[in-house]
Amino acid sequence: MNIFKRLAEKPWIHEPGAAAETRTASFAVSNQKVALVLFLAIVGVLFFLFFAAYHMRIELTSDWVAIPEPPLLWFNTVVLGIASVAFEWARGAARGGREGTARTAFLIAGALTLSFLVLQLVVWDQMLGLGYFAHSNPANSFFYLITAVHGLHLVGGLVAWGRALTRFRSMAVVDGDADGDIAQERLARLSRSVDLCALYWHFLLLVWLGMMAMFLNT
Repeated sequence: MNIFKRLAEKPWIHEPGAAAETRTASFAVSNQKVALVLFLAIVGVLFFLFFAAYHMRIELTSDWVAIPEPPLLWFNTVVLGIASVAFEWARGAARGGREGTARTAFLIAGALTLSFLVLQLVVWDQMLGLGYFAHSNPANSFFYLITAVHGLHLVGGLVAWGRALTRFRSMAVVDGDADGDIAQERLARLSRSVDLCALYWHFLLLVWLGMMAMFLNT
């Protein structure tokens, strides 16, 4: 009878509790981070298509006139890079339980991102002042389009940044009244929010660096 019982077993089907435990142990990543990575993969494909169209437009036509790179673009690159460093600083502080340091770094990162967006508008204004209108040259159109899409993704990131900032405020209000387990859970959620923001900004920094390399080579 034991032989028939063994033959009737289905080892590939686990009990619900065992399946959840196995999945958690082997893939300890939050659903939010998985969703963000998938979203970034889609965004990466979008920018790749922009870059491919950019180069094909150069090769297939003779009306392409390269645009100058305003010096402010380089300064903006530094600003965005420092913002990414600040997010990494905030992530490390949040993981270490240094809430005050994490809050400071998080605020700095958000302020630098806002500065970057404002300075990008200044770059656009400078380009328009020099007569580089979107309709006058394909290179101009691509420049405004790609930088605008990148900026819109940063604006969307700032929405998530603002939501994460409320977690800092809520912890500051109720931290003294919460017991140890609740405080640890809130800190873990805060750390996860900061981690997601840092990953998003690092990705957009890489996209921006790719954009700058493309503009410089053409």
